[in-house]
Amino acid sequence: MSEMLPDRRRRKILDRVRAAGAVRVADLAAELGVSDMTVRRDLDRLARDGELQKVHGGAKLPAGSSAAEPGFMHKSELQLPEKAAIAAAAESMVEPGMSVSLNSGTTTYALARALRRIPEITVVTNSPRIADALQDAPVTGQTVVLLGGVRTPSDALVGPLATAALRTLHVDVCFMGVHGISEREGLTTPNMMEAEINRLFLQRCDRSVVLADSTKWGLVGLYRIADLDEVDTVVMDDGLDPAAREILSQYVPDLRLEPVR
Repeated sequence: MSEMLPDRRRRKILDRVRAAGAVRVADLAAELGVSDMTVRRDLDRLARDGELQKVHGGAKLPAGSSAAEPGFMHKSELQLPEKAAIAAAAESMVEPGMSVSLNSGTTTYALARALRRIPEITVVTNSPRIADALQDAPVTGQTVVLLGGVRTPSDALVGPLATAALRTLHVDVCFMGVHGISEREGLTTPNMMEAEINRLFLQRCDRSVVLADSTKWGLVGLYRIADLDEVDTVVMDDGLDPAAREILSQYVPDLRLEPVR
């Protein structure tokens, strides 16, 4: 059997940490069929990325992880192949003439870049970066509605101005990126004001689509956005653990797991 690729192996490690709260190097090495040294190198990398905290003999979830809010630039460098696969699948759901909303996030930003190819669409967003990505689209008839507000560390515009504007709008499809997704807490974020506007995004659409790479499974932010059964579609990469697939399928009518190239 061929050796698992490093990125996929690290995703497996994160799945175990998030499921158990803490893991031992020896247990991971036996489960993954690699050496202790390989596991330690993976833990070093994940710790540098802020995904976990190393402890003697293993690793655990970072202290205060439910409230931690990584910046846009940090998140934009993570899980790039997975985000590309998810964005391509989401793009196929959009046709000329449709109206869509995209909340702020690195996966929705990847989708925004893909949407530059689709003419005659209206995009509502609370992300200046997404608005900028669509500004010079090489097609005709695109309209971008940028909500106003106060900017958060993850580059979202939030607050009374944003929510007041969003309440006057209604779109065909809402594409939503999330900080975390779990059976117990559903969709979550570490930012209270982002939770508020994200809930409103889900209310102001005909169809809701969550875009999340598989490392988001089991991660819980401080503030809840919605339960899993409030979502129509979830698009993730195929690195999702089989047990998690079964759980999500019980709550979400349309679960799509995209292969990563």
